Amino acid sequence: MMVLLSGQLARYGHGSRCGRGSGCCRILSSSVAIYPKRYRVRIGSSAIPCWIHATKCHAIKALSTTSTGVDKSSSKIDNKLNKQIDLSPSEEGKLQFQITKQMFDFLWPSVDPEKDDKETVTRAKLRKQRVLGSLGLLMAGKAVTIQVPYIFKHLVDSLPGTDLLMSDPTMAATTGLPILLLLGYGTARASASGLQELRNVVFAHVAQDIIRKVGRRTFDHVHQMDLQFHLERNTGQLSRVLDRGNRSITFVLNAMVFHIAPTIFEVSLVTGLMAYSFGPMHSAIVLGTVSAYVGFTLGITQWRTQFRRDMNKLENEASGRVVDSLLNYETVNYFTNHEHEGNRYETSLRGYQKAALQAQNSLSLLNFGQQAIFSAGLTGVMWLTTQQIIDGTATVGDLVLVNGLLFQLSVPLFFIGSVYREVRQSFIDMENMYQLLDQKPRIVDKGTAITYDPVTMGTNISFEAIQFAYPSAATERQILKGTTLDIKEGSTVALVGSSGCGKSTLLRLLYRFYTPDAGKITLGGHSMDDLTLDSIRRSIAVVPQDTVLFHESIGYNIHYGNLDATWEEVEEAAKKARIHDTILSFPNGYDTVVGERGLKLSGGEKQRVAIARAILKRAPILFCDEPTSSLDSATELDIMTNIKEVGNATTTIIIAHRLSTIQDCDEIIVLHEGQVLERGTHDELVRMGGKYTALQRTQQDQQLDTVSKG
Repeated sequence: MMVLLSGQLARYGHGSRCGRGSGCCRILSSSVAIYPKRYRVRIGSSAIPCWIHATKCHAIKALSTTSTGVDKSSSKIDNKLNKQIDLSPSEEGKLQFQITKQMFDFLWPSVDPEKDDKETVTRAKLRKQRVLGSLGLLMAGKAVTIQVPYIFKHLVDSLPGTDLLMSDPTMAATTGLPILLLLGYGTARASASGLQELRNVVFAHVAQDIIRKVGRRTFDHVHQMDLQFHLERNTGQLSRVLDRGNRSITFVLNAMVFHIAPTIFEVSLVTGLMAYSFGPMHSAIVLGTVSAYVGFTLGITQWRTQFRRDMNKLENEASGRVVDSLLNYETVNYFTNHEHEGNRYETSLRGYQKAALQAQNSLSLLNFGQQAIFSAGLTGVMWLTTQQIIDGTATVGDLVLVNGLLFQLSVPLFFIGSVYREVRQSFIDMENMYQLLDQKPRIVDKGTAITYDPVTMGTNISFEAIQFAYPSAATERQILKGTTLDIKEGSTVALVGSSGCGKSTLLRLLYRFYTPDAGKITLGGHSMDDLTLDSIRRSIAVVPQDTVLFHESIGYNIHYGNLDATWEEVEEAAKKARIHDTILSFPNGYDTVVGERGLKLSGGEKQRVAIARAILKRAPILFCDEPTSSLDSATELDIMTNIKEVGNATTTIIIAHRLSTIQDCDEIIVLHEGQVLERGTHDELVRMGGKYTALQRTQQDQQLDTVSKG
């Protein structure tokens, strides 16, 4: 078990548990920390024999996020996203085939004019035209490029002292042939470059459109994943996976269209020209050089692949540690563990450095081997041509032509070497992204699901014999144990009880972040499983226990509750949340940027923004999870009054530790160890003299003790 500092995590309550399970942690007034056996770590400058859960104890995690019993241990999805995946050759080949097929589908979309809308058909047609146009410009560029060595050959032969002028000395003077050839040489090179850039301009529309669509698809997919997926993921690593995957799309598309097939075409063309102009020996050397070059490149690149995988894994790890450390900036400072965080980051960087050096060393070997093979082939062909010049069967211009053709061939050869390397690396970069896209959310709409309409169906909520435990790799502590309760339409109900008894879990189940292991939840008389997720969530406004805001303006964060609301409605919601005057006191008013996760605002200000956002949503069901825990008593009283006013038109559920704020609720439900222990009005519960009365007496004693010490 682990003992936590009561000062840092007071809201868990003395002697309470974090919710991860028995033997995990307990909060005491002590500075001693005893951890369950998982990982040995170094804290500060001295090694402490402590053991920490793989993904942190929930009580510690609660410093920045609400846990309430949610286990965040590793899972299969987490392993796929945050850890290196060792695929078998067949699995890797299958995945790369799927990626390649999808790239072709992007390049050449199939549409049905009878089924698809007109805009989709038009866009598909335009994309195909651009792909064909790019290929046409590519072939034209190759045709012009291949003329350059021939023009240069005739230019050399037309100069004084060459065979052409020796046979007819007046030709150059009378025709100006060298000048014409020189102009033709320059024009051909410029035209080849112009065609290449024009091709890039045309194809850029295709590539960027595909990147945009894949990026949006991935973004939407991540948001459609269930809560458990997001609890298990590392934000920094996930961000790197998506970033590298999107960046790799452009390269793979360009390689498919402009390098692989065109290079094969150019090699065949040059080999044929060499055989036609100089004989089979020249073409044999060229083919042998190309074969050795390609074989060497493929072999070494295959060997280098693991280094790239290691780099990706370690880069993900380093990026994840940076983001995690920055997101927990305050926690790092609370415990002055800057050096510890720096050492952890440096450990990842050292691992990345080692893998990067291996990759660079192997790349140098690859580059040297490629140059050596090409140089050997070039030397052999040049030697044969020189012999032909000595024998009188070839001219000096032919030597220039051979040299030009081979160097013309070297460009696609070097490209195919680097392209193969980069394509392999791009496929590695895209693997995790496509594995992410293959992940399916655990909670999805049934095919027969209907839209929830609170007007016609009502807002009665019923939990019937609910059994639930959060998913865990180790243990599954039962949070709800046959919980049964009904919440009537239009009523205001309070849930009270010690931490970890299942109060916030009911919200997660109602919001369908999870599904119960047993039992049934109905909304408006319909099983939640029979209603669409979107319609359920649109009908519930939430004031979370821990408010996280966008790195945008205060106005944007409030408006986010209802993007269709007018600005007057935004300000009215802010007034009801008692935040309007505070906002106006800021230099930029509603345009004040709140900082990442709202860190520029105080806890009370963030909470009031969350309340304003929930009020603005105007949902028929309002769920408040400790909505005033960060507020002073006077502000708390005002806000609770407004929440009750809003609650008059809604079904309202309030989780509260301060019992004084919920005495006027229509019903108070006391939860204990995952079951309903007591329920009734405040007066009824007081008369019972049970758990509720004990909780109230404890809070009153604490308040008296605080006053006496004050």
